[in-house]
Amino acid sequence: MELMTPALLDKNNACPDFACQLTTQDLALRKATVLASLKQDILECTETATGYLYKFNGGDTMIDQLCEFVKTERQCCDFFTFTLTIQKETSLIFLEITGPEGAKEFIKSELGL
Repeated sequence: MELMTPALLDKNNACPDFACQLTTQDLALRKATVLASLKQDILECTETATGYLYKFNGGDTMIDQLCEFVKTERQCCDFFTFTLTIQKETSLIFLEITGPEGAKEFIKSELGL
């Protein structure tokens, strides 16, 4: 599969095509396990200009789950930018996933988040 590198970005930093590094079978398994579990834990989803912001209940288990998700996703979908915010005062965790133009559509269609 094709990797999205800076050389593939056009002059406006738009990414014409996104390519996940997982095989179809691996992606299907990931959707059925990791992504399905993560999706159940989302308290709120907010659309941003370049992606989505997800709110989760805080706690070490959720932090571990989100860190594992980010570690894996950045290997297979290196065009995403991840921001993890942990708020002690409110016991909330926020995960923002952003990317170049078209990333929001990819998040919805391929990740199902």
